[in-house]
Amino acid sequence: MLTIRREIVDAIIEHARRDHPDEACGVVAGPAGSDRPERFIPMLNAARSPTFYEFDSMDLLRLYREMDERDEDPVVIYHSHTATEAYPSRTDISIASEPFAHYVLVSTRDDHHTEFRSFRIADGDVTEEKVKIIEP
Repeated sequence: MLTIRREIVDAIIEHARRDHPDEACGVVAGPAGSDRPERFIPMLNAARSPTFYEFDSMDLLRLYREMDERDEDPVVIYHSHTATEAYPSRTDISIASEPFAHYVLVSTRDDHHTEFRSFRIADGDVTEEKVKIIEP
């Protein structure tokens, strides 16, 4: 189960809505070895595409160096889908490289309702998990 604070959920959704019609992407880092998403890090979708996301390789390198310096792990890796449900595509599954991360997908296809779902993706297997949102 993903346990995440309401303010981080709201920030992820706001980022997804702001970047629409392109997909948004980012990371929520947490203390190394923990399962606590604490630091929201919106990233630029280098692909600038409504159907695909890609982290800029230099931005990603800087992020991983920064997380190493801060003794953090990528607890959540998120991106949005702009025209489909919040479920990992074949491409999403093939590029998932963090077996211990929660992969959060947000669908912005509906102006009035935002889907927010979390998955574990490891070795090509996708498992949806419950999301527990902690209110302040």
